[in-house]
Amino acid sequence: MLTLIDSHTHFDDTRFDDDRDAAYQRAQIAGVKTQVLAAVSARLWPRLKTVASRYNRLYPSYGLHPAYLAEHRPEHLEALADWVVREKPIAIGECGLDYYLPDLDIDAQAAYFTEQLRLARRHDLPVIVHARHAVDQVIKYLRRFSGVQGVVHSFSGSEEQARRLLDLGFLLGFGGPLTYPRATRLQGLIRDLPLDGLLLETDAPDQPLSTHPGQRNEPAFLPEVLACIAKLRKTDPAEIAAATSANARRLFRISDAVPTSAH
Repeated sequence: MLTLIDSHTHFDDTRFDDDRDAAYQRAQIAGVKTQVLAAVSARLWPRLKTVASRYNRLYPSYGLHPAYLAEHRPEHLEALADWVVREKPIAIGECGLDYYLPDLDIDAQAAYFTEQLRLARRHDLPVIVHARHAVDQVIKYLRRFSGVQGVVHSFSGSEEQARRLLDLGFLLGFGGPLTYPRATRLQGLIRDLPLDGLLLETDAPDQPLSTHPGQRNEPAFLPEVLACIAKLRKTDPAEIAAATSANARRLFRISDAVPTSAH
């Protein structure tokens, strides 16, 4: 069985409350041994911490998601700084910019994103970046914080944007959207990008795969993302599994060892 790392989940989401243990076991059986949990708001950090501590190889990241802008307050940035020092997460995020959702103040998004990039640089942590309809703008801010690395998750930009992000030291996450027949541009992109710049993700419970339309997404479905990429690249799935897992371990500085605090 191939061993995979799901580089972006929201396994703390309430949609897993009824069967989280079973969903975790399904992921383990599918070879998805490690998950990176991305936070969305200060209100939900404690729940994410609790969920991550319950299972082996679930690693927390804390941040302020742009889509939750209405919840964020300036004091949450101070709280995030405290959480980073106290909890020692593997990344800052999910943070970034969302120009797709209406009524999200662009300047306020930029302010929260900038402060989280500054925090990441201060603590030498990678960032997990959300960039919906805002890839060029995200790149502009990332350039201001040279040396900060991370991943733009659920990447949906152009090849030119992808190359610019790779040149900045960022990785690109791919998941369910890639599996749809209509995603021809994204599929063309995945054929050409260097393997050392890719991460696998589900974004569970969101972004269901084409084989599970309308269903809750799960980390257990990650092998289907792998199979899609392997088919598109005409590459052995084992090679892609090994490379993307190595990429995730390198970016997030995680080892194959089971965390001693987990149980």
